[in-house]
Amino acid sequence: MTISGTDERNLTGSFAGLRVLDFSTTIAGPHCTRMLADMGAEVIKIETEEGETMRTRPPVRNNCSTAFGQLNVGKNSLVLDLKSPKGLEAVRRLVATADVLVENFRPGVMRRLKLDYGSLHELNPKLIYCSISGYGQTGPSAELPAYAPVIHAASGYEMAHLAYQPGRSRPDYCGIYHADVLTGVYAFGAISAALYQRSTNQKGQHIDVSMLESMLSLTLNELQWSQFEVKATQRPMFGPIETSDGYVMVAIASEKTFQSLMKVIGHPEWVNDPRFARYADRRENWGSLMEGVEVWSRAVTTEKCLVALNNDGVPSSAYRTVAEALRDPQIAHRGALAEVEDGGGTFKVLNLPFRMSGAKVSAARRMSTLGEHTLRLLKETGLSEDEIKAFSGKQPVAARG
Repeated sequence: MTISGTDERNLTGSFAGLRVLDFSTTIAGPHCTRMLADMGAEVIKIETEEGETMRTRPPVRNNCSTAFGQLNVGKNSLVLDLKSPKGLEAVRRLVATADVLVENFRPGVMRRLKLDYGSLHELNPKLIYCSISGYGQTGPSAELPAYAPVIHAASGYEMAHLAYQPGRSRPDYCGIYHADVLTGVYAFGAISAALYQRSTNQKGQHIDVSMLESMLSLTLNELQWSQFEVKATQRPMFGPIETSDGYVMVAIASEKTFQSLMKVIGHPEWVNDPRFARYADRRENWGSLMEGVEVWSRAVTTEKCLVALNNDGVPSSAYRTVAEALRDPQIAHRGALAEVEDGGGTFKVLNLPFRMSGAKVSAARRMSTLGEHTLRLLKETGLSEDEIKAFSGKQPVAARG
C-alpha cells in the first residue's frame, strides 16, 4: 500500500534486492522479518523438517495456521538440519549472499553451531547480524530463558500497570505479548539504521536487541519516578466511563479537552471549581470528577455519548473487540488488511501501519508451504539434486511458480 493518490504500479519496496536469512521463531524475530518482507526484502525462513511451533497455533485449517501466516507471509521457506555438517555448509554458502541475518535463539546457541557473528563475519564482512534475546547477549541474565510474559514481569511493566487499577493488588494475567511485538519493531529499526550506515562505510555489524530493555522503554514516567522522590498523588487515570449500554474511553489530556468535556456534560461552571480548576487540583480530585462525568454518561447510549464528545473535540472511543475494530470503515479506507492464500484457504493479515509515497509497502498474497523453496535455494548454492536429497533422505518440494 502507498499513500492515497499515489500510482504504485511502477513502485518497488524500499528493501527490494535485500536478502535476509531468518532463523527466528515464535513472534519477535518473525515479526521483524515480516516487516522486512513487506518492504520488498527477500526473506528466507530457515526451519527444521517439522517446522516451527507457531505452525500449530490456532486457527489451523488443513494443517495451515493463520497465526503463523500473519507472522511469516511473504517469506521463502527453506528446510535444513542445522545439526548436520551439510546443513551448516549450506547456511554458510547462503550467508555469503546475504545482507541481513536475524536470530532469536538463547545466547550461545548460534555460537555452538559456529553460526555466530564472529564466525560468519569472516565469510561476509558486510553482513548485518541481528540477535534478539530476552536480556541481551551478555551479562548475568543473558542465558536465562525468557518469553514475553516473563519479560513483562521482569521489566516492572506489570506492576506499573497495576498501580493504575484502583483496589487491585494482584497483577493481571498476560495474553497479549507486547514485548515480542515491540522488540521486533526495535530490531527492524536497528537493522534499517545499520543498512544506512553500511551504505556509507561498506561494513556489516552485530545488533544485540534486548526484550527487557524494549519493555522498559514503555515505562516513560515510571522510569523517572523510580529515580527521584515524587509526591504520591492520584494521577489522572484514563479509564472507562459507563454509558446506558456499555463503556467509553475519554482522554482528558489538555485544558481544552477538559473545558470541552465540562461543556458536554452540562457543568461549564466546573472549569472554575476549586476542586478541578487547576491540573494539580484535578489530579487530587479525579475520582469526584469522573463520578460527575458518569452522572451524565449513564443517562445516554454509547452512540449518543460519542456523538456529543466528538462534536466538541473530546478524544473518545467505544470499547471495541478486535473484530469490531477491523470493521471500522477507516480500516477499509486505509487498505489496512491484505488477503492471503494458504493451503487452508484465505485469511486476512494486517499490513504495516505506515504508507509511503515513493515505495510499496504491503503483505504478500500467498503463504509459502514448509520447505517450498529448499530445492531452488540449495541448487543456487551449487549443490546437486542428489546432494540435496541426501539432507533428509527424500526429494525436497520444488517451488511453485
